Amino acid sequence: MLTKEQVIEVAKQCYDPEIPVNIVDLGLIYEIDAQPESVYVKMTLTSAACPAAQSLPEQVREKISSVLGVKLVNVEVTFDPPWTPEKITPEGRKKLGIPDSEEG
Repeated sequence: MLTKEQVIEVAKQCYDPEIPVNIVDLGLIYEIDAQPESVYVKMTLTSAACPAAQSLPEQVREKISSVLGVKLVNVEVTFDPPWTPEKITPEGRKKLGIPDSEEG
């Protein structure tokens, strides 16, 4: 049975080409629904003018399809709510050298 955690691990292999942190730790993934033969991913980009606006969702679709053998992967891109740096996970902040909000 395909799990959300498996999809997350695969999505961590996808990177915004301009930022050396995976899209999960960047906070670009808003929702994942994993079914036996299909996966739905709702994600955003760092901005509407992101140069990877076409390639990044396709990279996510291809990676999930090829690694997990899923027949249908639907990737929806949304800008509601818009991405902000506060969405970066503590691991992502560490990789980028950004202090955690608790650290000040």
